[in-house]
Amino acid sequence: MSSAKDVKDRQKLSAEQLMGRLHLESKYQKLKTADFIQITEHSQSHEFCAEEEVARTFLQKLLTLDYTVRCIKIGEYTEQNDTQQRCNKLSTRDAFNYIFGETAESDDETNTPDAIDLMDAQMAVFHCADSFLKQLMVTKLSQCQFALPLLVPNPFTQQIDFPLWTFRQIKKSWKTTDDTGQTQPVYRAETPMVAFFSFGSLSSSKSQLINSLINEKHNTFFHRNCPGSSRTRILMDGVVEIAWYCPSGEKTDKFPQCVAFCNLHGDARVNEKQLDIITQMSSVNVVILTKMKNNNKDMKKIQRLYQASKPLICLCPENNAALKEVCQGKYRIGLRDRNQSTVFEELRKAINKVFSSLESSSLFKLEDVAKHLNITVDEKTDEDCKRRKDAAQQMMSLLENKDLTEIKESFLPCQGKLWHQWCQKNKELHRPTLGELHKSDNIEKNKSDKKSEMLKIRETQQRSVVSEFIQTFIQQLNSQEGNEMVYFLKWLGILLDDFTTESLSALHREYDKKWSAVIDLRKKHDKSQQQMAEQELEIISEKLQAATFGLEHILREIGQIYESCSTVKNNKKDLKFDFKVLPGIAAKMMMSGFPLELMDGDAAHVPLIWVTAVLDELIQKLGDKKVFVLSVLGIQSSGKSTMLNAMFGLQFAVSAGRCTRGAFMQLVKVSEEMKMKEQLEFDYILVVDTEGLRALELAGRSTRNHDNEMATFVVGLGNMTLINIFGENTAEMQDTLQTVVQAFLRMKRVRLNPSCMFVHQNVFDVTAREKNMEGRRRQQKNLDEMTKLVAKEEDCNTEFFSDVIAFDVQNDVKYFSQLWEGSPPMAPPNPNYSRNIQELKDTVLSKASTASSITLSQFKMRINDLWTALLNENFVFSFKNTLEISVYRKLETNYSNWTFSLRSAVLSIEDKFYNRIANGNIDIHDNDLLAEMRKTKDEVEKSMKSYFGEDKDKDILCQWRGRFETQIKGLHDDLVKETKRKLNKAIEQKKAMENLDKKRTEDENTLFTRSKECAVSLKRKGADERVLKKEFDTLWSKWVTEMTEDIPPLKDFDLWDDVTKVLSENHEPTFVNQRLNLQDFKQIVHRGDYDDYIVIQRHLELSGETVSSQNNILNAKYNDSVRQLIHNVMQETQKMMEKLPVRGHGYNASYIQEITDCVKKSVEQNQSENQTYKLKSEFITDLCLYLCDIACKKILKLHKKFRESNYFKKQKTQYCNFFMNYSRGATNTTILIDFICSKLEPSILQDVYNKTAIDLAAQMRSDIRALCENRSNLEKHILKSLAEKEDFDQYIQYIYIPKHHFKQFIKNEVDKYFTKQSEMILNIFKGNLQQKEQIVSNAVHVVTVEVKNKRGDENMWFRSFTKTLTNVLKFTGESCVNVTEVKDLDFLENHLSKSLNEMMTKLQNSFSSIDDIKMEKCRKKPDEILIDHFCQCCWVQCPFCKAICTNTMENHPGDHSVPFHRSTGLNGRFNKEKTNLTNCFCTTEVASDNWFYSNDSDEKTFWKEYRKGGPELVNWSITPDLSELPYWKWVVCRFQKDLEKHYSKTFKAHCEIPDEWRQYTKEDAIESLDKYI
Repeated sequence: MSSAKDVKDRQKLSAEQLMGRLHLESKYQKLKTADFIQITEHSQSHEFCAEEEVARTFLQKLLTLDYTVRCIKIGEYTEQNDTQQRCNKLSTRDAFNYIFGETAESDDETNTPDAIDLMDAQMAVFHCADSFLKQLMVTKLSQCQFALPLLVPNPFTQQIDFPLWTFRQIKKSWKTTDDTGQTQPVYRAETPMVAFFSFGSLSSSKSQLINSLINEKHNTFFHRNCPGSSRTRILMDGVVEIAWYCPSGEKTDKFPQCVAFCNLHGDARVNEKQLDIITQMSSVNVVILTKMKNNNKDMKKIQRLYQASKPLICLCPENNAALKEVCQGKYRIGLRDRNQSTVFEELRKAINKVFSSLESSSLFKLEDVAKHLNITVDEKTDEDCKRRKDAAQQMMSLLENKDLTEIKESFLPCQGKLWHQWCQKNKELHRPTLGELHKSDNIEKNKSDKKSEMLKIRETQQRSVVSEFIQTFIQQLNSQEGNEMVYFLKWLGILLDDFTTESLSALHREYDKKWSAVIDLRKKHDKSQQQMAEQELEIISEKLQAATFGLEHILREIGQIYESCSTVKNNKKDLKFDFKVLPGIAAKMMMSGFPLELMDGDAAHVPLIWVTAVLDELIQKLGDKKVFVLSVLGIQSSGKSTMLNAMFGLQFAVSAGRCTRGAFMQLVKVSEEMKMKEQLEFDYILVVDTEGLRALELAGRSTRNHDNEMATFVVGLGNMTLINIFGENTAEMQDTLQTVVQAFLRMKRVRLNPSCMFVHQNVFDVTAREKNMEGRRRQQKNLDEMTKLVAKEEDCNTEFFSDVIAFDVQNDVKYFSQLWEGSPPMAPPNPNYSRNIQELKDTVLSKASTASSITLSQFKMRINDLWTALLNENFVFSFKNTLEISVYRKLETNYSNWTFSLRSAVLSIEDKFYNRIANGNIDIHDNDLLAEMRKTKDEVEKSMKSYFGEDKDKDILCQWRGRFETQIKGLHDDLVKETKRKLNKAIEQKKAMENLDKKRTEDENTLFTRSKECAVSLKRKGADERVLKKEFDTLWSKWVTEMTEDIPPLKDFDLWDDVTKVLSENHEPTFVNQRLNLQDFKQIVHRGDYDDYIVIQRHLELSGETVSSQNNILNAKYNDSVRQLIHNVMQETQKMMEKLPVRGHGYNASYIQEITDCVKKSVEQNQSENQTYKLKSEFITDLCLYLCDIACKKILKLHKKFRESNYFKKQKTQYCNFFMNYSRGATNTTILIDFICSKLEPSILQDVYNKTAIDLAAQMRSDIRALCENRSNLEKHILKSLAEKEDFDQYIQYIYIPKHHFKQFIKNEVDKYFTKQSEMILNIFKGNLQQKEQIVSNAVHVVTVEVKNKRGDENMWFRSFTKTLTNVLKFTGESCVNVTEVKDLDFLENHLSKSLNEMMTKLQNSFSSIDDIKMEKCRKKPDEILIDHFCQCCWVQCPFCKAICTNTMENHPGDHSVPFHRSTGLNGRFNKEKTNLTNCFCTTEVASDNWFYSNDSDEKTFWKEYRKGGPELVNWSITPDLSELPYWKWVVCRFQKDLEKHYSKTFKAHCEIPDEWRQYTKEDAIESLDKYI
């Protein structure tokens, strides 16, 4: 026992030392699949590696199916150095001793550890792997045609482990000579098993012998002569490996049936447990033994085997006899000095002879190994594995005795006919050519009916019973995390495969047989029999579809449960969980490495609601990670999934007859190491595997259109698409290229820029450079030809593929060797294929490192955009890039902030320069303005640079960068230019008023002198205050009368009398008065039509008749023209009124004349451009009255301010104070202080008003939700306000004069803000007052100190003080007080500061409430600032529905667009042949086959070609879209009667409002605004 214990201790120590050398000692049982699947620096291929990198290198080569994984050179670099050192030492030795002697090795050489045996490395990794990684390892070893560990001694416990779990995913396919083919999982396969073992030390290799039986060209079993083998083995002794020989049904097969071969490594004498197990379970035992004595202990074991009934073949290395059957079933073959091929052939012959008489009871079944005692079975010892297997078996018990072809219909009702019907109706909804949707006139009603049908299907899905099978599945996954969930899903997949394999195989055989019959009948030209056979074939095909049942179908059912509940907004009654947890389950599965179905292959549809919800959950769990999307495209069975699996170690389904249907996506993590080193700037590669193009679908549903859809979808999703082509020059390749080129051309046209690489698989002689060059040249030619062909179909001018996509034929075309090295099923993967895979992976990662990536949320949007566009017939026409739209809206919000910063800065600068001009400094240059603006301009440019360069969407933003930088620069230059214009005008006014100012100064001096003289005179008389005040009033009246005797007095006026007189110059006075009294002019803007104002011209033979009685085709055209005319005239007159100098000069009758002249001029221009109709005098008069009505209100208000601004009246208080102060004996210093304060007070107040307006505008942009973002956000709040008020007239105003309505809304919001935030506004105002006080006080102190330091006098002080305030306040350097009489500057400073404080305190106290603040005193009120900011944008309206272009820029480049159009009936659009208001949306019509009348002619234009309908339509982008805002549907229903009355037309007949529209409430309408805008 002591000896045995010592052996075990030595084995354990050796194992621990091996683990240490491989750096696995700290990772025992901790290696996980995720660590090796992720993208790391070591993802690249290595032919040699250091000992510490063996585990990672071994696994990563194994995952790529590279069987040269067993040829890795461990520590090669060190060995080279050692070899060099040995050579140096040997060079000093004697040659004879070196060659023939037995020279002892040096101490260094003796201490050098033996090289690590590669099988020891493999088993070390195996021992340190978790169960999932072990399973993956064994699966990949099997695919490499390597032997698999069956019985594994634990090096630390000596317990024998049977890793049954690792075999669960392995299947083997074979075909017998009777042409019977089958595929079975190896754990269930019942086959003969040949057990090989040996006694004693052998000179020949047992493993090599077995290899010669299975595949002499491939080392299935690793042996001593393999590269990487070492003289010492630590972990392989006692290991039993197993491999299967699978025949191909050919005569050259070595065995006629599938045979298992077991190989016990090491001496069988010391591995008795293993020997007992394999000899008991084998069909044939093959032993290799050296000669031994008769009574030897080992000979007794041989004796027992010999006496047993089981066949025994003894191989004798010391015997040279040929094959001999010693007795029945017992054979002997000598090995010494014999030809190896002869020996192998004899052994094969003996085994086959035994098999010919083998009983079924002698067959081997892998699962039965677990029945043996004294071994550990992983599935029994791992509690998680055991529990999850029980759970999966419980689920499978629910399927017992069920017909496989009926299971999906019974257990998965939501995804069958109901889901397919919904998909079909959804396609009919989007595609006019499907169904009858667009063949009727009332498209909107038909569309609503279709949606109702789809909702009913969803309701039926929602009401369907949730099977116990699905309930159990959800329950299991909802309660599991980590390993438990993975075990459960893997077990369920394994059991489902077991459940379906046999039936599917039988159906496939039946299908193949029937297909062969169809081919034979075609050759015989027997049409009737052929038709019957094809019908039977179709039935079998449908059964095959029904019988295909896997995890993807269960997940698909859960997705449909979620979609139906989400649509109906209610949980299933019998569902034990809230349906909202379902996406989280799928997200957990994706995080655990399972693929998610992106497109349902059976329905050829993307379940958008489900996929979106799962991605939302994924974002919730992982964060909005960056992904690089890699998709693959190619014909069916061209090896797409195999390529992805080999490249990333994934497990997409690849077995024959189980081709990918639809599209699946799976995440591959990028290691933190790669991200930290900035080699890759994304977190995951998102791999998308797809069904093949030109798929030989059993149901015959594959069409070129479907291929085009799939290609477009996949190419659009991917940052890079791998185009997989089988072979080099085939018809399939041509079709594939055409489909691919079309997809890329579509991407270019919708501004998506994916990249691609072409992969030619199964190419012979890929190493020949000349052939590669020729192949690439031919590839380029084919692509260019296809580009020309497809460009014609897509109606665009493109000649070369390189014009479509950045493509380098030298680097972007790869040629792959054939996958198999030989003929399947025994052929291993071709090592060249694995190297090709690695090269492709390296290239992909290299390109990905410099390419842009997208976030998961952006990927979600991309899926939605692509699929929505694909549902429509014209992809390019229908594509709407939601991500771009979202990013652009965010950019517009930032643009709004940048422009507001510039505008605010300009307003502050204007105030400064206005003060400077008022103070007499009229020397202002452009450079002065640019210098003042530089700081703000630099800040804005810095913010822009940061935003465009650092934002997460910078790759999308870059396309607009130049345009917005130009726009900002243009705005800056325009603002500076406009400010300079205003200042120049102010300077001109200043110059023009020089004489007046001079006269005013003289008057002030005169008034001051007289006040002083009179006050001094009265002071001597000792008059009291009352007498003094009375005397001053008398004298003031006298003085003012004397000074204004040359100025004519202001006269009262009757403005409406002036209006009547001006209009009567061209019309009869009675006519003008009649129109004025009728008051019709007040509704001219809000009228539904202008028929009463229009007369058709004579050349149309309708003279004297109004439009309303004539052809309705003309009606809309004329009304739109008149409406636009009114809108243009309103804008012109508004600009004119802003320039009228009423505030400075008062009212003049010429202002009315200017307004009426503007109207006449505009009407005349309109009439010259529109010769087909004439506008009546009533129209011109009413329009003049309407505009004069608006103008009168403004003129009267301004004139009132002008009258109140009488100069002498304002100055009386000031001079009265001078008079009274002098009367009391005040000094000149005191009077000067009073003078300064009297001048500063109004100036300070005005400046505070101006600054407060700017501050409040900025604060309101932050606080008022409607004003805090961009124009779209403002419009959304306007629409909400309209809905809440439910005022029809307001809607009409919004539709026809939107700019006016926007301005009014902003003004109302500002007014509400003043009411709600009165205290805060008051605080801002008072804060600005305090700030100005501080500025002036600081100026007083600084000037006093400066003048004293310079020993200056009083005049210097006054000049310096005036100069300091030049830019801050209006304060001229002219004083009527004699400054020279002021002697004490300290006294002046102290008392002036005190007086200023008293004055400001008095001002502060005068503003006790918001009512005391008169914002009309601001140079520009907050609402005017905000109106300027928001309303200087695009106001072009959709010619069909009047929706306003939402672009923030005025005169922007590119097309006009809106996110959502309206029902055209709101605009009064009607069917011109039936006079019914239309209920359609522009976005629906442009997808139909309908037509409309162009405004410029009576010719019909198809909606699909709407841009041809006139110049106003050329620059409008109207995308087909079914996601209309419920808001407008509600508006139409809510105001139906108002609209019908307003337009004198009805929503009837084919324009009847759909019932679905009436279901929307006001709350729904408002909610839809938040959802969609």
